[in-house]
Amino acid sequence: MNSDSESLQRELLAWLSALDNAEADEHISDACEDNYGEENPLFSTATSLSGVSESEWTPQTFHLGEIPTVQNRFQAVLKRRLQTQIQNHPPLFPWETQIREYPEYDDQPTFGLVPALGWAAQLSKLNLPVTLPELVFQQLLSKCQALVASSLPLGAKLVQVVENLFPNEPHALNELAGLVLRSPYRSAASLNMPVVENDYSDLQPRQQMALSLLAAKQLLENLTLFVSPSNPLVERQWLTSAGVLSVKVQYESQGTVTKLRVDADLPSEGTLKLQGDGSQAMAQASNPGSLTVELCCTQLRQAYTLQVELEDVDQQPLKFVIFPTM
Repeated sequence: MNSDSESLQRELLAWLSALDNAEADEHISDACEDNYGEENPLFSTATSLSGVSESEWTPQTFHLGEIPTVQNRFQAVLKRRLQTQIQNHPPLFPWETQIREYPEYDDQPTFGLVPALGWAAQLSKLNLPVTLPELVFQQLLSKCQALVASSLPLGAKLVQVVENLFPNEPHALNELAGLVLRSPYRSAASLNMPVVENDYSDLQPRQQMALSLLAAKQLLENLTLFVSPSNPLVERQWLTSAGVLSVKVQYESQGTVTKLRVDADLPSEGTLKLQGDGSQAMAQASNPGSLTVELCCTQLRQAYTLQVELEDVDQQPLKFVIFPTM
């Protein structure tokens, strides 16, 4: 029995050696033939046994240490063959039809790529003890844009801006909105609600409400400009992912003619549109720089809207509201 085992081992090693030296595209069945062109006895034996019943066939027994050696050799040969095959025929990406060489880095940088923040870059300029998540800021800004021109009192605006974030807390929101309006400072400490956490998600619900209301108040104040003969010039700055947007609104009175003049410094290509009282003025720049628009102001205490659209900020235009007063 031992001689049979040794004979089988030698035949397997001879087959593995022939397999290792064969060409990468040679079929394994061809490599299983011995030097005389006859079929390998191992496979012949397996074939002949296929017609013998299980009760008539007695499997050979091998000494420990013989079969693992053959298995390890077999796995090593297959590994080398696979490595050779992959090197000679590398796999393709789904979008490729042939082998291509790609540079390790792009020495031609792409210009005009803008981070996703857009108008939300202004988030870093808010005076808050804890930074709002960008998603929360975007929701607050969207509601502020929709309500900034409304004639509602500021307290009601604040509640409506924030209520979608806390839909089941109308009483708490109204109470905190009153505190925010009465507070001369833009901090949670001024509301007798000190914030000790560093992350918005770790705050208590009432702290999140107070922080959101404070942010909404600052946004509405930044988006609203009051001009009058006694306060003829108002300026605003808004940080965007393309750079700083600067807006200057002037109330000009010449005899019986009153005008609103807006000068803006755009950080990228964009459009400036001023409209109200049934008329509008628009200016467009193909490069970063200054733009100016003017409108005759025939109706005081009426809202005039100023829309700023930037080519490098792929979002809705930023809307300011101008209130000329006596």
